[in-house]
Amino acid sequence: MGIFSKSCEYGLRAVVYVADASAEGRKVGVKEVAEEIDSPLHFLAKILQNLSKQGILSSSKGPGGGFYIEKSALDLSLAKVVEAIDGRSLFEGCAMGLKKCSAKKPCPLHNDFGLIRSKITKMLESQTIGDFRDNLLKVDYFLDT
Repeated sequence: MGIFSKSCEYGLRAVVYVADASAEGRKVGVKEVAEEIDSPLHFLAKILQNLSKQGILSSSKGPGGGFYIEKSALDLSLAKVVEAIDGRSLFEGCAMGLKKCSAKKPCPLHNDFGLIRSKITKMLESQTIGDFRDNLLKVDYFLDT
């Protein structure tokens, strides 16, 4: 079990896969990405479209088209990717998902989770897409599960 939603897990893996293909000068279709990261095709298609609308990925239509990442986007933090997919809930939300949880009316996990959330936020903000891709490839991780 991870800390991210399934959408976010697939999105992060897809961004790394697309970044790796782009480094080789290739654009990739959603079917290829889905197969390589072991994701449901239609579910991933929506995620990739959203990432494209958010400016994290780029896409082109027609023969030779597909998804790719601009060199400048490699400098975006992983926090930007997470936020584009799941919004700010990981960075601001209650660990229990309670809407009324706050510093004034904390749930039993509020203070402890605040420390964890700060560490997660710092980690995601300090790691760029390019760094993440390079570090994964350096240790030969596979992007599928």
